Amino acid sequence: MSVPPETVVVIHGLWMNGAEAGLLRHRLSDEHGYPTELFQYGTFGADFSTNADRLRAFLDTLKSPTLHLVGHSTGGLMALVALKRRPLVKPGRIVCLGSPLRGSIAADQLARLGELGAAVLGQTGREALLGQLMQRYDGDREVGVIAGTMSVGPAMMLGILPEPNDGTIAVVETELPGIKAHMRYPVTHTGLLISPEVARQTAFFLRHGMFNQQGSADVQIQ
Repeated sequence: MSVPPETVVVIHGLWMNGAEAGLLRHRLSDEHGYPTELFQYGTFGADFSTNADRLRAFLDTLKSPTLHLVGHSTGGLMALVALKRRPLVKPGRIVCLGSPLRGSIAADQLARLGELGAAVLGQTGREALLGQLMQRYDGDREVGVIAGTMSVGPAMMLGILPEPNDGTIAVVETELPGIKAHMRYPVTHTGLLISPEVARQTAFFLRHGMFNQQGSADVQIQ
């Protein structure tokens, strides 16, 4: 079996197993020409640092000469941290979808519930979301961030997120100094995985290192 020249590694978010990213992977592969691999990790079985190290080790097993990473929610943060701790020689870009790069207000509120909140967040969630793991991005890969602005989700029901947000993560939580490009699109946190426009913009960034300025009128690019 031939080795594809480029592979996209998709990293899911907390409490997920990657099945929810199936449509995104299909679109990246069949519609945009990027074969994908899924990196799976457990929210409760290991801490964030251990999972980030496992992601980095997983990248070493892939043969493609160019490796891109696309992370949804906490998966995007994991991609940045994994390559910060041990950079990858192979070229490629990173796209973060609704990723809490500056911590999570919703997670802070869960943590206030004491042992119950800590249990819900799991080892990975507590380390990733409480506080701010990264103050800025200084890596050598271009990073694009897509943030949702449709305020429908569990955190929004609590009335705790600043506007705009995707119902789980506020846009301001996705903004990190040093990233190459940032865009907003009117979808929910889960909608980032099923939107054809988000998939199109993700593929465009992986190919060009920028988002498509000629996209939908609903796209807001910074």
